[in-house]
Amino acid sequence: MSTYTTTNPTTGVTEREFPSLDETGVEQVLDRSANAFAGWRATPANQRASILTRAADAYDARKEELGRLIAAEMGKPLQEAIGEAELAGAIFRWYAENGPQLLQQEQLDPQGAAESLVQTQPIGSLIGVMPWNYPYYQAARFAAPNLMAGNTIILKHAEICAASSEVMAEILHTAGVPDDAYINVFASKEQIADMIADPRVRGISLTGSERAGSSVAETAGRNLKKVVLELGGSDPLIVLDDADIDRVARKAAKARLSNTGQACNSPKRMIVPNAHLDSFLSKITTAFSEARIGDPTDSEVQVGPLSSVVARDNVVAQVRKAVEQGARLHTGGQPLDGPGAFMQPAVLTGVTRDMDAYSEEIFGPVAVVYGVDSVDEAVELANDVGFGLSGSVWSPDIDRAQQVADRLDVGMAYINEHGTTLPGLPFGGVKRSGFGRELGRWGMGEFVNTRLRRTALK
Repeated sequence: MSTYTTTNPTTGVTEREFPSLDETGVEQVLDRSANAFAGWRATPANQRASILTRAADAYDARKEELGRLIAAEMGKPLQEAIGEAELAGAIFRWYAENGPQLLQQEQLDPQGAAESLVQTQPIGSLIGVMPWNYPYYQAARFAAPNLMAGNTIILKHAEICAASSEVMAEILHTAGVPDDAYINVFASKEQIADMIADPRVRGISLTGSERAGSSVAETAGRNLKKVVLELGGSDPLIVLDDADIDRVARKAAKARLSNTGQACNSPKRMIVPNAHLDSFLSKITTAFSEARIGDPTDSEVQVGPLSSVVARDNVVAQVRKAVEQGARLHTGGQPLDGPGAFMQPAVLTGVTRDMDAYSEEIFGPVAVVYGVDSVDEAVELANDVGFGLSGSVWSPDIDRAQQVADRLDVGMAYINEHGTTLPGLPFGGVKRSGFGRELGRWGMGEFVNTRLRRTALK
């Protein structure tokens, strides 16, 4: 049976199955992508930009259809799903508007020559390995800059996102991307490893787990291929002692419950002054216990199912183990009776360094709350994990908050917001959260040849 299936996490019913790529298909895909490169790179940048504009228009026009599709695939609440489709469109539009300028050649100081010129050129066929938690957004932030640059793309989406990956390909092809310049594949992990090793492939971008990232990076490194990795996170949210506790608690709860907690840059660890801990904890616990759980297509629902029963059970097991190891559970943590992949959002305190929950990523609706006695203790706790994706600091004193944020060992530091992502802002982390950057001009620079052309004096 195919591993690419749509099993609705709200009902538990398998709705569609998709045929996987066979071995003959692997070779055909590699040939098609490599052969399409010459024609796509020769397409004028302004023409590629016009194609991306049409793709952006399609995302905007079809946003409700697209939202309902991923609500059925991976359980995202409908308004969030529609918002994700809009964000994907905004990414394509940003690169359409800014890409041609980013690809312009740059004149340097000649430094003893007639001319020293830097050119930005595409490198060839790329593979994108995408996760299920933001099906449109994460594919767009890889595809948009690289199509704009003139690279060709082989896109392997998560096994549960086959239907939405087909629609993304259809949108791009209808907009004018040649069929072989963007190829959607239903490939196995082993087939992707073979493709990465093939000399026709020039680079790989993966968003996913540490385990998947390590495997892809190993194969890419062995074959001297450029790789960009966006992996997990255990983001700290630091509340300073002058913050509006009620306001921050509301925003922290909303951010943590967004996408049912299934976001790499969700505020998973909330660090609060001990003087305000009880108040903050009370408000977070109330918000989590009162959050409306149910069918993601219901506009009143705040928390949908997790992506699968297996994913739900893994998070429930993490909460249970934390309690067994001595943490305190204030609310939730149990699977809900009935069909689907639902669980009651959980709040934990008392998590210490010797517990698994201290250092691992909990990819679901679980908040771990810590009390601290000083800013130094908050920063030390924030940095005392292997992850380094993003973090936030909350205070009305902006200068003070910025000073604290500058001490966080993360790729993205926020003041009075958490996890904001926009097309023109760089996205990426450090440490076990991966390397490389996506979005903005930085996303355009990962898979290009920054080429020097120098002409000597006569």
